Amino acid sequence: MPARSRRRLTRRVGAITAAAIIGPLAMTAATGPVQAATYKRASNGATVAGVKWIKKGSQFDITINSKALGAKAKVRVLVPKTWKRTAKRTWPVLYAYHGGRDSYLSWTRSTDIEGMARKYDVMVVMPAGNNGSYTNWWNDGRGGKPMWETFHTLEVRELVERNFRAGGARACMGNSSGGQGCVTYAARFPKMFRHAASFSGPLSILSPGLPSLLLYTMSGTPGVDPYDVYGDPIIDRANWKAHDPASLASKLRGTKLYISSGTTGQPGPYEKPGMAPWDVGLTSEKAIGYSNQVFLNKARQLKLPVTANLYGNGRHSWPYWIRESNKVWPTLMKSLGARRF
Repeated sequence: MPARSRRRLTRRVGAITAAAIIGPLAMTAATGPVQAATYKRASNGATVAGVKWIKKGSQFDITINSKALGAKAKVRVLVPKTWKRTAKRTWPVLYAYHGGRDSYLSWTRSTDIEGMARKYDVMVVMPAGNNGSYTNWWNDGRGGKPMWETFHTLEVRELVERNFRAGGARACMGNSSGGQGCVTYAARFPKMFRHAASFSGPLSILSPGLPSLLLYTMSGTPGVDPYDVYGDPIIDRANWKAHDPASLASKLRGTKLYISSGTTGQPGPYEKPGMAPWDVGLTSEKAIGYSNQVFLNKARQLKLPVTANLYGNGRHSWPYWIRESNKVWPTLMKSLGARRF
């Protein structure tokens, strides 16, 4: 049987299995877009297509002409009251990555990240990740677009540093696949982040059940072959390992870590009584929890600076991620050297 046919057969089986486990004035005084001509390019040629204030003086959106994606993509940015685009100084930056099947609006829509950020002299950068799995796609070994890793770690980073006074003191956090992306980026680009925090991120993507779960999640985008993301977990195992936080753990020396997830697949304090045990938020969190235990064991063997809260009961959902991000926020700010107002 040809390899492609084998992969499509595997995909059908995998999907069935997964279902079972599963400074305002410096830019503009208006709220409209700013002309892109005043902005420096990223090193690969990506450009700022426009900037629009959402809340004047504290929150704006950047539209990027991305070479890595071959399309325009959005980034939401929070800035402190001290911020000016013309300032000589720079500001520490927290990159907040969202989960799969979500958008750059995720953190401002679902949390009070604005309120938390307002208390500190820090920038928060929240880029689009779509359902891209925080990687440059495999595409049957051909590579090419979309290249989400390049978009995040090169284009977004360089454009906010070259044009919006973002500094070199960086930390990241993320929920679900955004947590996986945060820790993976920290490993694949050592010293890029001082601190990485993951909330229910799958941190051992080759653990039992995880490949099927990830392929199922990736299949949620119409017209996308989920095997184009990392490849086949057996045939293309080397590429999966190259993006697996547990396999890359030794590269995390020097980066502080915070990981959290549920582990039991049972309802927790934020669930209504009577939730069905086959609820996908419960079954998926159990598999993710196991992957976090695998990662934690590896991190401790390597004596990495990791703090973990594997809290047992709880669903794959925002109430837990809000609780965990609130808990670790002051520590992230300390790692960044961000002054509290």
